[in-house]
Amino acid sequence: MAERPRFHLAFPVRDLAESRAFYGELLGCPEGRSSDEWVDFDFFGHQIVAHLSPNEAGHKEHNQVDGDAVPVRHFGAILSMTEWRKLAARLTERKVPFIIAPGIRFQGLTGEQATFFFLDPSGNALEFKAFNDEAGIFAH
Repeated sequence: MAERPRFHLAFPVRDLAESRAFYGELLGCPEGRSSDEWVDFDFFGHQIVAHLSPNEAGHKEHNQVDGDAVPVRHFGAILSMTEWRKLAARLTERKVPFIIAPGIRFQGLTGEQATFFFLDPSGNALEFKAFNDEAGIFAH
């Protein structure tokens, strides 16, 4: 089987030091290259780049998804159920406030998934998901 392609995402942050603490220390994402205006992180095997741009950071709009107000602009990772539970527990232990608490969405339906949302220090929304059956990721 061929290796899956990796994605690259660049996003605005208000402060690189707090982004390093959040993505590097809290989420455990190794740091890559950097400058005075940006820093790369290995985000679960993918490259994300925090760019210093305080006026652009944060999310503003929401859509309703299975009864929750989901931030329109967000990113995250699909983890194994074990990894998802560990991350949810670590964030809870560190008292990171969730904007959507860990739970199961679409319960008993196609695409059932574990999910939670929280904000980085710049107000960027992140979602982490897990599926008991990965076939559900793109199921209709």
